[in-house]
Amino acid sequence: MFELYFTPGPTALYFTAEEHIKKAIKTGVCSTSHRGQWFKDIYKECQQNLRELMDIPDDYHILITSSANEAWERIIENCVEEESYHISMGAFSQRFAKISTQLGRKAHELIVEEGTVPAFDAIDVPDSAEIITICLNESSTGASFPLETINALREKYPDKLIAIDGVSGVPVIPINFKNIDTLYFSVQKAFGLPAGLGIWIVNNRCLEKANNMVEKGNVIGSYHRLPDMVEKAKVYQTAETPNILGIYTLSKVAKDMLEKGILPIRREIDYKSAILNQVIESHPQMHPFVENDLHRSKTVKVVKTDFESKQLIEYLKNKKMHIGTGYGPYKNEQVRIANFPTHSKEQMEMLVDLIEAFRL
Repeated sequence: MFELYFTPGPTALYFTAEEHIKKAIKTGVCSTSHRGQWFKDIYKECQQNLRELMDIPDDYHILITSSANEAWERIIENCVEEESYHISMGAFSQRFAKISTQLGRKAHELIVEEGTVPAFDAIDVPDSAEIITICLNESSTGASFPLETINALREKYPDKLIAIDGVSGVPVIPINFKNIDTLYFSVQKAFGLPAGLGIWIVNNRCLEKANNMVEKGNVIGSYHRLPDMVEKAKVYQTAETPNILGIYTLSKVAKDMLEKGILPIRREIDYKSAILNQVIESHPQMHPFVENDLHRSKTVKVVKTDFESKQLIEYLKNKKMHIGTGYGPYKNEQVRIANFPTHSKEQMEMLVDLIEAFRL
């Protein structure tokens, strides 16, 4: 039996990724010029496939970054002149607020108890804040932010930009882009690809904000100024030599997902999430970290253990199955289990059977 990776990212490669990578190497994709027509065709196809898979409107621009982390800086530099507002549910969402402060902005932060999601009434955005940042799927805690709350925030604060951290959430969670302004993700989680590529999706409101900041004399970056990135993307180019192999493979995997159908993929996620929830809730020595099942992530399960968590990790590793440790201070008392499109129902059922049988 080969090794199975249920780690929360990097995770197992999508089952078609290996063949796409092999073809890219054999056909010279990795050696093509990023200023040539072949690369333009690759980038164009990637944009088109993502647009169709994720239902991205035509007036949203699909840009290339090195990672999702880079998007934090790009968004603050290009879309925030003075103040930002951050909904912090764990380590990753808190980092966005920290970066805003490091870049000289005033960051308002709503910090909720880890493993929980704020009630809509608790979200009070000051008039002076220019953007609201939300982590769709906080993979450090396994909490998932409700889509209906995002939609309600758009209605309550129509003049604020809304930025979504889609890492580990898309394309599984169906985002209505008309209710947000920008979303970013990296490919090593739900898309099941090697790390080293980020996608930053922005609308024209973000672009107008960046241009207004330039007119006022603000510095919005250098090589990665949003207006310049958008102009390059319109002709399927990037500012620097990008991860061409990553873009090519993402395009092909997005196409494979389209051929399978996003609805069947989401139904499989729901099934696998349900059987994971069931085994965790019924196990006498394990407990879901997110107590409210309505706010429990479908794609990253965070589990509290009554024993040192590495014992479960080692037990599964000996069975050639790999899961993640708890994040940060929870490393020794939690595990994290990924449930992405690359994990088949049969693989998940095998993992569930092993977890169910585990006792100390």
